[in-house]
This record gives sequence, C-alpha cells and structure tokens, in this order.
Amino acid sequence: MSKSTKSLILTILMIASAMAGCLGGDESDVDLDGEDGGYTYASNVDNHRMLMGDVCDIKDLSGAYDWDGVKTIYEDGKYAEKSDGSYRTLMGFADAAGKNHAYDAYYGADGSWNDFVSAAIDGTGAFAGESDTVRDQAVEKGIQNGVMTAYAIHELNAAIIKAEAGNWGPDDAQHAWDEGWAFYHGPDDDGADFDGCGPYATADKRAGNFGTTDGSGTAQANVATLSAMNDGLTAMQNEDMDGLIAARDEVLKNVVIVYSQASVRYASKMTDDLAADDKADYDKHQAEGHAFFRVIEAYVADHTDACYNNQTHGMAYIGASAASTCDAFVWTDYQGTMVCYNTVVHMVYAEGTTEEICNGFASTFPGSGMPGYYADYGASKIVEIFDLKNDGDSTADYEAHVRMYLQPAWNALGITSDDIGQLV
Repeated sequence: MSKSTKSLILTILMIASAMAGCLGGDESDVDLDGEDGGYTYASNVDNHRMLMGDVCDIKDLSGAYDWDGVKTIYEDGKYAEKSDGSYRTLMGFADAAGKNHAYDAYYGADGSWNDFVSAAIDGTGAFAGESDTVRDQAVEKGIQNGVMTAYAIHELNAAIIKAEAGNWGPDDAQHAWDEGWAFYHGPDDDGADFDGCGPYATADKRAGNFGTTDGSGTAQANVATLSAMNDGLTAMQNEDMDGLIAARDEVLKNVVIVYSQASVRYASKMTDDLAADDKADYDKHQAEGHAFFRVIEAYVADHTDACYNNQTHGMAYIGASAASTCDAFVWTDYQGTMVCYNTVVHMVYAEGTTEEICNGFASTFPGSGMPGYYADYGASKIVEIFDLKNDGDSTADYEAHVRMYLQPAWNALGITSDDIGQLV
C-alpha cells in the first residue's frame, strides 16, 4: 500500500470518527423500545422522546454558563430529527401560539415560556443584571420543567380534542396522549444519558425531599400520574370520554403536587439563606423557586382569590370566584350558632367572628374606593416572594407563607397534606 493511499485511508477514518461524534443524537444510539417507565406506547413517538436529549445537553451547557451553546440547541435542535431532515426544537414549541395549555392565556402573551427562557439565556428582562448562577437555574428549571410540562399538558388536551372529534385511534388521540408521556418522562436510556432530564425526574427528587415516595424512590405523584396515563389510554381504546378527561385531570393534579413541593422547598431554603446572611444562595434558590412556581401558577392562581376585611385587615380566601362574592358574607344563624357565612361559596368565616367583623367584607369599600376583592391573591403573594428583585425579609417564614397561599388551591383540587408531605 502506498504512502499516499495510507494517508487517504487515515484521513477518511478521522473524518468518519468526527462524524460519529457529531451524530451522537442518532436514534440508533438510544434504546427506544415500546415503553418508558411503565407506560406502553400505542404509537411511534421516538422522535418526540429524543427531544429529551436536547434538554439534557442544555442542562450541562447551562451549568457551564455556555449561553451560546445553550441557545444553539434551544433554537436549532440536536437530537429530535424529523423525516424531512429538520429538527423538533424546544424553542419551536415554547414560542408557538395556540397551544392547548393555560400559560399563554394567563400571562397574556403567545410563547410565554419562550419569553421566560430566552430572557434567562440572554440575561435580559427579569434577568438583566442577574448572575450566571441565577440565569442557569432559570434556564434549567424553565426548560426541564416549564417547557416540557407545557408540552405534555398540550398533548393531553390535544388528545381530548381529537377524541371529541371522533378520532380515537393510535394515529390520532392515542398518538397525542403518547407524546404527553414522552415529554413528561422521556426515554428509559442510561447509556445515552437521556434519563433524569424531564419533569418525571423532578417529581422523584421532590418526593425524596418531602417523604412522599412509594418506598422505592419513585414519587407517589409519579405513580399516580403513570396510573392516570394508562387509564387515559384505556379510556381512548374504549371511546370513554369521561374516563379520558378524568385521567387528564389526575395528571394535572399531580403536576400541582410536584411543583407545590418544589415551591415550598425553595421558599424554605430562602429563609435559611437569609438567616445565614448568604446572599448568593438566596438569589440562587429564589431563581429556582421563581421557575418552579411558574409551572403551576396558571393552574392554581384562580383558586387563590380573596376578600379583604377592613376590620381585621386580613383576607378570606374564596377560591375561583368573582368580586361580588365579597359582598355575600352575612351574619346568620347556622345550626344554632351565629356565624359569618358566605352565600355564594358556602363557607363559614373564622370561628369566633363578630357581626362587626362580618360586616367588614365588601367588593369595594364605599367612600375610600379601596378594593375588597383581590383576584389571584395567594398566587400574587408567592410571585412577590420569588421576585428576583426582592431581597427578602429575614423575619419571614417563607415556607409557611407559600403553604398558606397555596392551601386554597390544594383544597379545590383535592390535594391533601399527605400528598404534599413535610420537608425531611
């Protein structure tokens, strides 16, 4: 063999080796069998599952503060190559309008998750002047939890929409439902290192913090979510709309459990950081809480409406209600005892209340023009706690505050204290 031929062969081998490194996202490198985490797919969602590789790589790059690298994968994609040669991208969904989730309507902007993530990547908007550590936490948590949860919720609702149109099959409603699990869980694939980058992994971590695992390290919320996903698939196979909607609602309930735990945990850390006078950790944990609460804010806020009492200067939570509800508190006899009762939401205000206090509720207070009704009150108070410009109050117990503000939503969704657990 001539020297020139050997040189040519060596060059080809080097190019092939380099190409192999570039093709690390090829599906042949990932173990894509027919199920993930106990859910057996009814359709082929391999391309959707591969998107979890983008999330994993972004987490690594963000942790290294490689914002250009993060942006490239976020905007252009890396692993989820479609049949036409283009790539499914995280930004493509996060920035899309008309998706079947509550975030864009709540925040009043199409692509609301992209607004959040892109600002963190670029260090603009709420993240202008913030540290790399703060931006990293917002990017990682925003993509792994916010964008991927939004993806999953969108697909579950898309499945219901398809089923309502009579398209129940594995190419329609069932396919959308499968995509929901692909985005929530991702592929079971240790070899390709695609594990641990989706909302499912976050749920397991938080359950470990709160003592709410099933004993094997799996979050009870994930056990319930998996059961609901399987129930939903069965419901579609039986063309059972009530069963399908119930399954979707159970998934949403458990999403609220997971990210309530996350919000409570990082609020608690903020209190500890202030006590230790550790500004850097306070900022970091506040950014994590900021991103985590945003995953559920649109789904819990309406349940935290409240009425102000001008006698006690406290608030009465009235759930998802209207301003007129604050005018509906009356002093009346209830089973032989005089109480302050709301005739709209059928609640009794605090025991031991007097008639004078009961008369302290109103939708607006005459003369002063001061509002008595506060929409999304509890959620707005949590937003204040996690506001990146809020330097904190060393006398506050932020864990207790976040629990108190979320309690009305937990009540409305049937979430118990055992579901949330206690920090361990």
